[in-house]
Amino acid sequence: MAALEPKTSFVPWSTSSNPPTGSLPAQVAQKIISAEAPEFADAMHHKLLEAYFKRNLDISDWSVLAHIANEVGFGESRFSSLVDTQRLGISKEVIDEHNEAINQGITSVPTVLINHVLPVPGAQETETYINWISRLIERKNQH
Repeated sequence: MAALEPKTSFVPWSTSSNPPTGSLPAQVAQKIISAEAPEFADAMHHKLLEAYFKRNLDISDWSVLAHIANEVGFGESRFSSLVDTQRLGISKEVIDEHNEAINQGITSVPTVLINHVLPVPGAQETETYINWISRLIERKNQH
């Protein structure tokens, strides 16, 4: 990965902690932060990616997520309180969004949807996106 994108920090899983059991808790955490304190949303997003891909932390563990929320300045106890009251509702929202994506033919992560119609699945080189966008522009100009 690092060879394709030098700005990427990726460390193959090398810690004694277990990898995440799923992505739902991290997605719920991101939605809580985004809704309650949008000014921390970008930092939380980046910290979640760093926690998983660089620090090999279990981002399905609520205590790890609370610690990450604290790192971005949101506050661990505030985060934990919101998880207790909002987790089930936001989990349903995340699952509904997942099902909507499946219904649209999106079956891999990441998937970038170009022009709301063209799903490009998986991690791709920049050149791939340039080629697809160029083709869409050419088709549009032909019509």
